[in-house]
This record gives sequence, structure tokens and C-alpha cells, in this order.
Amino acid sequence: MSAPTPASPLTHFDAQGQAHMVDVGGKEATHRVARAGGHIRMAPATLALIRDGHAKKGDVLGVARIAAIQAAKRTADLIPLCHPLPITRVAVEFRLDEAASRVECSVQVETLGRTGVEMEALTAVQVGLLTVYDMCKAADRGMVIGEVRVLEKRGGKSGDWTAAG
Repeated sequence: MSAPTPASPLTHFDAQGQAHMVDVGGKEATHRVARAGGHIRMAPATLALIRDGHAKKGDVLGVARIAAIQAAKRTADLIPLCHPLPITRVAVEFRLDEAASRVECSVQVETLGRTGVEMEALTAVQVGLLTVYDMCKAADRGMVIGEVRVLEKRGGKSGDWTAAG
């Protein structure tokens, strides 16, 4: 494998191709926002348990919301080259999609910092959806987590970005 050139878009590799934490010390601290989303598909009966509040382990979406917030705050502990960030806001939304028999999760993370919060938003969505799985697995082991992605980012040198479609 050849080492990336200095112009490589893979910023977590140095000129010798070694993984490193990106130096953000020279960047200006700005307001940064990222929004990510995903879903977990399940049997209609499982979705009904969540909707009606009858899951054996309790308030599925309430616990998943707290787990997502906690995950956003702990992202640097989980992803080796992420910077620990002073997160100023984490907003978690769940929506029940009865027609598709799934729970959709959207997380918005904000900071005043030198690097973006896309990883924090993505981690929060994944952990929120994993918590739904954990709390409902006794009723439905066939649940599938999918389409976790960045939906939007604002701020920083690279500017604003929104997912197509």
C-alpha cells in the first residue's frame, strides 16, 4: 500500500501513510452543527409494543434518547482518532413509521469548536438504535438497523453540506 500524498483527502494519515490525529490547533473555533439519521426495522407487533408503552424493559424511546445523548458525549472514547469536543447541544428525535414498521432516529449535535461533530451525531444515532434493539430483542431478534448517515453539517472551513434526497 502506498502512502497518501500530502494532497490526499484522507486527513487521518501523515505523509508516510501512518494514522495520526489531525492537528486542529490552528483552526478557528466556530459554531458547528451536524445532523445524522437512521432507522431500525422490526415486526409490526414490536413497533406496537414501543408505541403503546408495553415493552417489558420500560420506556424504550426514553432510554434510547438518553443513550444517544451519552454516546455523543463519549464519541472520542470510542473512535480512536476523534477529538474530545465541548458539545453544547444534543437533540434526539424518534419517529414511529407505522407503514414501514420502523423507528427512525435523528440526532443533531452542536459545538463551538475547531472540528466538526459529524462523528458524534453518527455515534449517537447508532447507539440510540442499538438501545431500541437491546430493549426489544426479547420480542424480536430480527430487527435490522439501516441507513445511518450524515444528513447535514454546518460550519467550519469546508462549509455547509446537506445530503441529497
